[in-house]
Amino acid sequence: MQYRKDKYGNEISVLGYGCMRFTQTAGRIDLKKTEEEIMAAFRGGVNYYDTAYIYGGSEAALGEILERQGIRDRVYIATKLPHYLIKSSDRLDKYFEEQLRRLRTDHIDYYLMHMLTDVQTWERLKGLGILEWLQKKRESGAIRQVGFSYHGNADMFCRLVDAYEWDFCQIQYNYMDENSQAGRRGLLYAAERGLPVIIMEPLRGGKLVARLPEAARKIFENYRTAGKNLPGDPEMSGQDRSKKQGDTGEGVRYTPAQWAFKWLWNQPQVTCVLSGMNSLEMVRDNINTAENTRVGELSEADEAMLRQVAGAINARMKVGCTGCGYCMPCPRGVDIPGSFAAYNRRYSEGWVAAMKDYFMCTAIRKDSSGASNCVECGKCERHCPQHIQIRQELKAVKKTLENPVYRIARWLVKKMKAY
Repeated sequence: MQYRKDKYGNEISVLGYGCMRFTQTAGRIDLKKTEEEIMAAFRGGVNYYDTAYIYGGSEAALGEILERQGIRDRVYIATKLPHYLIKSSDRLDKYFEEQLRRLRTDHIDYYLMHMLTDVQTWERLKGLGILEWLQKKRESGAIRQVGFSYHGNADMFCRLVDAYEWDFCQIQYNYMDENSQAGRRGLLYAAERGLPVIIMEPLRGGKLVARLPEAARKIFENYRTAGKNLPGDPEMSGQDRSKKQGDTGEGVRYTPAQWAFKWLWNQPQVTCVLSGMNSLEMVRDNINTAENTRVGELSEADEAMLRQVAGAINARMKVGCTGCGYCMPCPRGVDIPGSFAAYNRRYSEGWVAAMKDYFMCTAIRKDSSGASNCVECGKCERHCPQHIQIRQELKAVKKTLENPVYRIARWLVKKMKAY
């Protein structure tokens, strides 16, 4: 396993275990299967395990497994404060103590503000005494490092990075989200300020593997790279592997999942990539990829191939937005690139993916940043290098994505956040 250092020199495995998708049987986590997978990852060198208060049963399962195996002090636990459920300062300790009990530990190594959406939300938490509370937990050793996880545009992400002396951060990032969400701009901004960056959704919930359009799949199947074959490549028999590792000039073919991870680990600013592994095969394959990918390994041809794949996935997109952000900031707070990214996703990945993306980027913040905020001032269009008719397209976004389901969910968020 390879490791990259956090802000204080601790070595974090480049592959982290995302604990949101443990296998469930009859509505309960399959503890035996999950334990086998976690221990396979641990033996393979994975030392970063990411969970959250709202991942049903995840904290308790992880805590039980780590305690039974006697490895709590040999791994790092990352979990998250559900700040959106907190209305008063006394609730901070309530949730935190519950998390310690679930995880069967006396400290959290990496503690995140879960889905911190904007600076206003952080200011609300400051008004509840979060700064003093975090300081006390740090001094007592109950919390070792403080960070935040984020879904949203790069502008707000950069503002949040500067809002506190964070120790690390976590963003959605993959070769499809290079210019959406926090994106490469956010990654570089955080890294320049010394923040380790943890990556979530490297495969977009598996969609960059299981739901690739045929054109994208064929690009992967037909492409050969000059890179070295991964040990234990599940696609090849021993005979085939030996042949391809010889001087045949044929090159090497990686799987879509391997390419997605290699694209991330190719970048030195990426500290750790979380994977929601729920099979031994997945654990072993990801460990192989992590052990055998180096910074700067991808060639220009490799990068061009992945851009072709992204283009094939986006072939059905409705708006030619590149996510450059020149249209921002919107005077009315519309997340224009985020809205278009979700809208395009409606046609490349379906309703569920689009609605989730749009809701995360526009609704779970104090002030909505949805398309319905647009007053058609036209400022954005004067700066768009793609000459997109932004005002017209935002109307289509509103009509398509701000449906009754979205409006009800947004209303529930406002009720939950009322203070």
